[in-house]
Amino acid sequence: MKILVLLIVGFILYLIARSYKTEKYVNINFDIKDRFDGDLMHHEAGLLVALMSKVAKADGKVSELEAEVLKHTFSDISAHFENSEEIREKLKEIYTNEKESFDNTIVIAQKLYKLTSNSYEKRMQVLEYLVNLAFIDQDFSKAEQMIIEDIAQALHISSNDYNNIINKFKSFYANVAASSKTTLEDAYKVLGANSSDDDKTIKLAYRSLVRKHHPDIISGQGAAQNIIDEATKKLQEINEAYEMIKKSRK
Repeated sequence: MKILVLLIVGFILYLIARSYKTEKYVNINFDIKDRFDGDLMHHEAGLLVALMSKVAKADGKVSELEAEVLKHTFSDISAHFENSEEIREKLKEIYTNEKESFDNTIVIAQKLYKLTSNSYEKRMQVLEYLVNLAFIDQDFSKAEQMIIEDIAQALHISSNDYNNIINKFKSFYANVAASSKTTLEDAYKVLGANSSDDDKTIKLAYRSLVRKHHPDIISGQGAAQNIIDEATKKLQEINEAYEMIKKSRK
């Protein structure tokens, strides 16, 4: 979902599948699972979730779409571990604790830098993930901008690369806003739902489609890049439709 309201449940989780690695393996291998029994705040997974919590809560609230992203993120990361349920619960605990304060944001980013100091590309992907999360509601607030800037500096991301990422997302959202012509009737068709369906039915249809067109899952199945790109675009359409329907029911 190249980005619109949830380029994130899509593209973001695709980034995790493409670039996330445990301490043991250079690339994710879905047939081999690592095990981690230590403090996840000393592991890339925990630090990533901790930074994610800062960005998600930067504007003072966590939206429903952000919550959906978080849920999938916990599941996707923990799935790469042998003790997946334990890891998922620990990641949820880290998120819950870390979203309450921004004081240690730079310290956490510096710890992540130490674990990824040999891979600038990976740090760029982490930053892109977090910027996506900041743009999820199509409003890159001043608070979000300040936190992202602090994280980028702590990760030793060049100002030029930082600005390129920010401008890319700003441009994308501007183009989407200018070209979006989806009607409410179209939105229901996209979700395979009816205007007479209750909110619970609509949400179930939405979540089912997110899982079906999830780039992370498709990537894990060994699909070609063009197939992954199509899934990303489809998720954009799905999330656009879901947002339109939700707003029409308020």
